[in-house]
Amino acid sequence: MRRTSAIYPGTFDPLTNGHLDIIERSSRLFERVVVAILVNPEKDPLFTAEERRDLIRASIEKMAKNVEVDVFEGLLAEYARRRSAKVIIRGIRAVSDYEYELQMALANRRLQPEIETLFMLPAERYSYLSSRLVREIAQHAGSIRGLVPRPVEKALLKRFKRA
Repeated sequence: MRRTSAIYPGTFDPLTNGHLDIIERSSRLFERVVVAILVNPEKDPLFTAEERRDLIRASIEKMAKNVEVDVFEGLLAEYARRRSAKVIIRGIRAVSDYEYELQMALANRRLQPEIETLFMLPAERYSYLSSRLVREIAQHAGSIRGLVPRPVEKALLKRFKRA
């Protein structure tokens, strides 16, 4: 698999240490990993796509040099094809994630049969962690230390006026 490019898509609003865990481990498996930020017009994100891109870049700057960050709109399968990726990486924390991710993987396979989906589990210490949970904790002045990378922590504190 080492010569293969992979896409790790998501909204990453915000990036968590669970995401970072999957990015770091993926970077050891694939020649190139593209962290692809989905712009979803139906969602009202906390951070703009550009802010998320900058936060992810700041959070991975000491990581392997084979990881890049991009922003995309539209169908993931088509984006992966345009980027010559052969694998889509998806993180799964629980059975409830699997049901949704299975539907998406099968739809992507129908659209681009040559692209595989790889499900990865985060490290156990992050198995409960989600962006939604981090936003909620931060919004209510709870500690997010250890849940997100330092650049994201600073941005969340500033966003909720606690910096």
